[in-house]
Amino acid sequence: MNRKLIIAALATGTLALAGCKSAAPKDLPPAQSATPPQTSQLPAQAPAGPAVGTQQHFVAAVNGQNVIYFDTDRFNIDSADAAALQTQAQYLLRYPSVSVTVEGHCDERGTRDYNLALGERRANSAKNYLVGLGVSADRISTVSYGKERPVAMGSDEGAWAQNRRAVTLVIS
Repeated sequence: MNRKLIIAALATGTLALAGCKSAAPKDLPPAQSATPPQTSQLPAQAPAGPAVGTQQHFVAAVNGQNVIYFDTDRFNIDSADAAALQTQAQYLLRYPSVSVTVEGHCDERGTRDYNLALGERRANSAKNYLVGLGVSADRISTVSYGKERPVAMGSDEGAWAQNRRAVTLVIS
């Protein structure tokens, strides 16, 4: 019986609302003028390109300097690395909502454990440099991939040099 009452109440409410009709407004908005708006009244449009805070925007803004390279068995920041990290820090200071991960990588030589530890030192070295330039440490995470993610295949100095790196990636 309660079920029939609920259904009857719902049906009555639905019919009552369906019978309501809104009247057209008495005042209509003014018709659009045929003259185009002046350009000074148009809002400034963002330039076409990748959205702020994306990896593509970051790489473009730092002129492709999101990767720094290291000498064999080293994790120190040299002058070329410092310039790249300064460019990255300027971006991160300009966009405080962007967080990054610094990946540490190594070449294929050495044991897995040794390369994971060296990759971690490389990533932390880059992070510490960015923090020293004023970027908040809580916006930078680090990870080491050791020799597990090479960008260049080969067992020669050219390939090894490309794989000894720290890569900065936007995560938000």
